[in-house]
Amino acid sequence: MVSKEDYLSGQVLLIDKPLHWTSFQVVNKLRWEIRQNFNIKKIKVGHAGTLDPLATGLLVLCTGKMTKQIDTFQAQVKEYTGTIVLGATTPSFDLETEINETFPIKHITDDLIFKTTSQFLGDIQQFPPIFSAIKKDGKRLYEFARAGETVEVKPRIVTISEFEITNINHISSTPNTNTINITFRVVCSKGTYIRSLANDFGKAMNSGAHLSALRRTKIGHFNVENAVTVEEFISRLKN
Repeated sequence: MVSKEDYLSGQVLLIDKPLHWTSFQVVNKLRWEIRQNFNIKKIKVGHAGTLDPLATGLLVLCTGKMTKQIDTFQAQVKEYTGTIVLGATTPSFDLETEINETFPIKHITDDLIFKTTSQFLGDIQQFPPIFSAIKKDGKRLYEFARAGETVEVKPRIVTISEFEITNINHISSTPNTNTINITFRVVCSKGTYIRSLANDFGKAMNSGAHLSALRRTKIGHFNVENAVTVEEFISRLKN
């Protein structure tokens, strides 16, 4: 059983972040529960790498003195699984915003999809989504985006070490609208935006794409299989 002193001296908590929660909401919830359970006035709790609200999966939280290790954990390689929809784009590159443009996909074959992944292996240049928490001139990029303001975003060099297509599903939504749903697994460096990868992947096939689902499965040697839900953590804390 983990004690009050254990949390204060430092713990690493593996949480399976639920859909629609922000990473900070998870941190705030667990900090509050720990404080209430042990009657602690103040305790440091932080996370080692943000997940978007529409993403689920591994969130590494650190308490107490272990918060000093957050930068080390953040720098480690990450693994994601998810779904890319070919044939349409959104301003946020995911389902946070509505589809703003559709594209032809008749020319896209399974073979082309598999071959295109090779273009994204190794060190690549990537533009972060305008709907992101990156700061520019003291404001978050998503604040500019939601206000309809245009802002210059500088590209970053990120590393994709593995990009595996695990399934391809051709879907006819309506007689005039077709999409291709691609499930994937990606192993990448710190700072990689999978939403940007999805958007760029569509462009590489002379079409458009957006992310419809994302799950982080690994950070370094930490695995989501060993994580617990927020509810499970609270239950264990009280028992």
